[in-house]
Amino acid sequence: MTFDYDLFVIGAGSGGVRAARIAAGYGARVAVAEEFRVGGTCVIRGCVPKKLYVYASRFRDDFEDAEGFGWTVGPVAFDWRKLVAAKDKEIARLSAIYAANLEKAGVEMVNARATLAGANAVRLSDGRTATARVILIATGGAPTIQPAIPGVEHAITSNEIFDLPEFPGRLMVVGAGYIAVEFASVFARLGAQVTQVFRADRILRGFDGDIRLHATEAMRHAGVRLMPGVLPKAIEKRGGALHVALSDGSMREVDQILFATGRAPATQGLGLEAAGVAHDAAGAVRVDSHARTNVPSIYAVGDVTNRVNLTPVAIREGHTFADRVFGDRHVDVDHTRIPTAVFITPEIGTVGLTEEEARSMFDVVDVYATTFRPMKATLSGRVEKTFMKILVDGATDKVLGVHILGHEAGEMAQLLAIPLRMGATKADFDATMALHPTAAEELVTMRARSVRHEKVSAQSIPTG
Repeated sequence: MTFDYDLFVIGAGSGGVRAARIAAGYGARVAVAEEFRVGGTCVIRGCVPKKLYVYASRFRDDFEDAEGFGWTVGPVAFDWRKLVAAKDKEIARLSAIYAANLEKAGVEMVNARATLAGANAVRLSDGRTATARVILIATGGAPTIQPAIPGVEHAITSNEIFDLPEFPGRLMVVGAGYIAVEFASVFARLGAQVTQVFRADRILRGFDGDIRLHATEAMRHAGVRLMPGVLPKAIEKRGGALHVALSDGSMREVDQILFATGRAPATQGLGLEAAGVAHDAAGAVRVDSHARTNVPSIYAVGDVTNRVNLTPVAIREGHTFADRVFGDRHVDVDHTRIPTAVFITPEIGTVGLTEEEARSMFDVVDVYATTFRPMKATLSGRVEKTFMKILVDGATDKVLGVHILGHEAGEMAQLLAIPLRMGATKADFDATMALHPTAAEELVTMRARSVRHEKVSAQSIPTG
């Protein structure tokens, strides 16, 4: 049977673009359909603009710290509109690079919405229908707003917060995950009065318990008012302000309310049923370990599968898909020991098992932990602390996980992922020469503070 393309990719985000380029490099005829902008969530309204805003928020601390090092800094002021304009310019540049790279690879770009019209066909919003031997779904995810309360139409999500026409002097953030805490941290440091409300008793569910505690302290130190166990019940807009009724009976007046309560796979109206593609109750496309759906000609990668929703994972999945299907290479994606960062200030970097996970899986776990004041803070006078933790299998000495809260923790986690993947032991860490003076040297000098924990039932571990 003759098809228009060897591969048709729905969605030009990080995973879809990588898959298209690699497949084209193997000689496949490839097209990519995108209804918005090339680059997807990460480039357009996710990790890239967020990190730029994180950088902007940290200059406030830098100006304050400079005096301790002999600098005299004059009056400073923050211009929100200037930051937004600079961000827009950089995002446009990156999106253009993505599009140019697709063109150089010989990929056809289709500026339209594509939906499934069968096992080997897609219907485009411009009225055309295209056929392909293989179809890849890479539509990513989209923010959700929960709960659906009266007045929720006045709330915003992470899609809109980057482009607000005016800086929100009073911001309420709903949620306790990494997106919620990152935006709360950023806007507090940019000068907003931030209130964060969430259902759980602590922020960052799923992260190591000690990291959660230290992150909570850091958020409060930044000026964020944390309100655990509290959720909005209703939102009313009056005179340009939002009046939010909370579940504890109190009322807060804010300029904006950001819902960061999760994301859902972007599959609504995609035609999964028409093509017979299986999906779960949340709309996530079901795939096997090779990214193939129950329909042999249709695959899916990235957040649309709701496995590990991180940009590097989508990129690796897209690359591996193209290697297997078009390069005849038998490679797989390893979804374990994925390094992760949370860009609050100071930031979190983590890789491997949390202590709670390790204790439920291993008979004996050695825990090495240290908290210290970073060297820069000795002259600046800042009270923020750095926290580091190493988890070790007491039977084999193998390092199971490393968790850091401190400056450049994300950079450290990326490098730590290499020895953990290679099966490094605590003895390997101890035998590595320290680089002094650095914060990272603590990772190879922690010896004295070891605590052994006997194995416990997973059901007895609090999840918060």
